[in-house]
Amino acid sequence: MIKELKEFLFKGNVLDLAVAVVMGAAFNAIITSLVSDVITPLFLNPALKAANVENISQLAWNGVKYGSFLSAIINFLIIGITLFFVVKAANKIMKSEKEEDTEEEVVVTAAPTQEELLAEIRDLLAKQ
Repeated sequence: MIKELKEFLFKGNVLDLAVAVVMGAAFNAIITSLVSDVITPLFLNPALKAANVENISQLAWNGVKYGSFLSAIINFLIIGITLFFVVKAANKIMKSEKEEDTEEEVVVTAAPTQEELLAEIRDLLAKQ
């Protein structure tokens, strides 16, 4: 039973998933900081000042606080766009590696035919 658990835990898929979760959490922190520390002060401050608000989380309309929701939408869009480009680049790399593997297979499959090998053996025996 312990052996089965060990095999399950150390399969590539489980380890890949664990790494992805940790990287996703770190990536989320980066994007949250980007939105709250860079995008909001640079681009949203004029809109916030017009609404007489200092922080995006203070935006409200009839008691509905939609500022945090807007911040979450901006986070989502940035993460989605970034992941799109990351996956696109990874697919391009995987495709080029697959093409290289295919080229190597072509070289391996271009071995001499059985008739050519038999003719070569015949010629070697004739020389002896």
